Amino acid sequence: MYEVLASEEVYSGRVISLRRDTVAMPEGGTSVREVVAHPGAVGVVALDEDGAVVMLKQYRHPIGEHLWELPAGLRDAEGEPPLETAKRELAEEVGLAAERWQLLTTSYSTPGFCDEQVGLYLAEGLSTVDRPEGFTVEHEELDMTVERVPLDTAVQMVFDGTVRNALAVIGLLAAARARTSSPQLRPVDTGF
Repeated sequence: MYEVLASEEVYSGRVISLRRDTVAMPEGGTSVREVVAHPGAVGVVALDEDGAVVMLKQYRHPIGEHLWELPAGLRDAEGEPPLETAKRELAEEVGLAAERWQLLTTSYSTPGFCDEQVGLYLAEGLSTVDRPEGFTVEHEELDMTVERVPLDTAVQMVFDGTVRNALAVIGLLAAARARTSSPQLRPVDTGF
């Protein structure tokens, strides 16, 4: 059985923190593991009545490029359920609301060193809304572009390497599969 014998905080930032855990290994001995703690995130595959997905292109500093992405954001509002975070992010980033919501999938982004869990929602029945009161578009979002891309085209963008953001890859492939095979999805209010 794996057991944490000691834990030391190395860094605490605005979004992430880093700790160093000393872990007892089942076969004996110990190992040191560095763990990035993350509040989690949500993403939204917003499909319009024509079957086009709302995508955005946003600059991501760690890789120095603009990436094709889905509307998404951190679960950084204390006590806010994941579905409400998804609704807020859809309104903030692209000025949309949805009548119907489904939980497509949840995933761990990089479980080898980070505890970030991401929930991906399918949103349909889209309508335009004002951005939430108090929300300010700033930084990388100032030059973010928003486009509606046919879902089949967006899936091809995954396979040709145009879409490389993991959340977008998972969301687009899950949405495409959900539309063709009707899998049994978890309740939309499933927590994670």
